[in-house]
Amino acid sequence: MELSKIQADLRQEDFQFRLKAVQALHHYPSDVAVPILLDQLIDREFLVRTFIAMALAKHQTDRSFQALLEMMKFDDTPSVRAEASNSLSLFGRVSLSHLVTAFIQDDHWLLRRSILAAITEMESPIELLEICLEGLQGDDRAVMEACIDAMGSLYASPQKMTVMERLLELANDDSWRTRRQVTIALRDFDHPRAIAKLHQLRQDPDHRVIAAALEGLL
Repeated sequence: MELSKIQADLRQEDFQFRLKAVQALHHYPSDVAVPILLDQLIDREFLVRTFIAMALAKHQTDRSFQALLEMMKFDDTPSVRAEASNSLSLFGRVSLSHLVTAFIQDDHWLLRRSILAAITEMESPIELLEICLEGLQGDDRAVMEACIDAMGSLYASPQKMTVMERLLELANDDSWRTRRQVTIALRDFDHPRAIAKLHQLRQDPDHRVIAAALEGLL
């Protein structure tokens, strides 16, 4: 798409034109695309802002990093903040401390799930454990289960004993969903206490927990 048409479409009332214009900027170099994208950050349609967050990840400059950081912190739509966090993570470890801070300060489940997934992929066990422990203190079940699942990936990390101790505590939770998720997370912990707990969970009052424990001991 010609640059003149992109700029014209970005002024269209129908947001579908604006979406396509943002996508078309993927084919332009950063020195052209980034200033135009930054001018659209106040677009009233959250889908356009979401597309902008995705587009900025393709142009890894200082200006796009700062813009994504502000979107993650201040946009009033959770899905935009979540997409901004995902794009920010693609900048690598320079984004790590910002993602951790956002997780702690913003308790919306969508943002937290996005950050959990991103940091899990970044091979940063210290930061991953930090946000997991933070997420477990909240009351959102989906986030708690995602945190437990992520903690299971730390079975070979230097933090494995800290993780295992917390999982063993959660194995006594009142919720069968939590106990089932813990059962799955403990499977890769090659430690007598983890193995003993899995055997114990074979006698759980809930058949879904029992099934998970049996599967883990195969």
